[in-house]
Order: sequence, then C-alpha cells, then structure tokens
Amino acid sequence: MEKLMMNFADAHDAAVIHHVMIQAFTEYKDETPPSSALEETVQSVAESLQKGERALMVFEGKEPVGMVRFQVTKEGLYFYRLSVIPEKQGQGIAKKMLYGLEDLVKKEQLSTILCKVRMTVPKNIQLYRSIGYEISDEEIVHKPNGQQVSVVTMKKTNV
Repeated sequence: MEKLMMNFADAHDAAVIHHVMIQAFTEYKDETPPSSALEETVQSVAESLQKGERALMVFEGKEPVGMVRFQVTKEGLYFYRLSVIPEKQGQGIAKKMLYGLEDLVKKEQLSTILCKVRMTVPKNIQLYRSIGYEISDEEIVHKPNGQQVSVVTMKKTNV
C-alpha cells in the first residue's frame, strides 16, 4: 500500500468527494430506507461545501480512497458521510480520517467530536467504539417519504 495523504477539500473537489461517497454507500442501497447519501449529486455536494461544510480526503498516491464531510456546530465537530472505497475498507483508512478530524478538534479548541450512526449497522458503531466514542443518544429519524430510521449519536469528548 502506498503512503496515505490527507488533504482538506473544497467545492472544486465535489465530483471526487461524490464519487468516493457513492462507492462507499452503495452497500446500503438495499437498506430500508436506503441511505440518503445515495440521493446526493455532485451539485448538492458542491453547494454544501460552498455554504460552509468542510471535507477531508485521503489519497493513496493520486487515487482518492476515502473522505469525510463535517462542520463545526455548537456541540462540537459533527462529521458525516465517512466513506472509504470498498476495496480499501478494513485497512485503517477510516481511523486515519477520524484521527485527522480529532487533530482539527484540538487545533480549533473544541472539546467534542460526534456523528450519527444507523443502529442497523453495528460494524460502524463498533468502529467508533474501538477508538473511544460512546453512544450519547438514540433517536428515530423520520424521512420525508414517511420511513423511519433508528440512529445513535456517537460522541467523543475531551479529545
């Protein structure tokens, strides 16, 4: 495996961010309901980045292999759409991105990093638990189509 490099992205990177995200989230296409990540477009990603959302990308050589989107909220650094392309999953790339976000939390003098995770995806809950995240809340998200999704908020404080 070539050396992994992390870079912050901007709206010009929307197509690459979208491509990595769609590859990673395709595994959830048969979930009920499917992940809303699969409904996003390059344009919607670009617009979100133009409105203040941020992204961190991971490259192996010149190839994008992972990305995560995030924003600073009153609660702390909230991240979402953590994505690693399928053929690179299980190689520590997600953890590398999470540690990169934790470095940013320290740099920006925040105290908390958090995300929401579907309760139906225990491997993702386990990933976050393995590096010190704890479940801080459970909720039912009501989708516009009337479907419901059970999610947990996973949080790490005093980063």
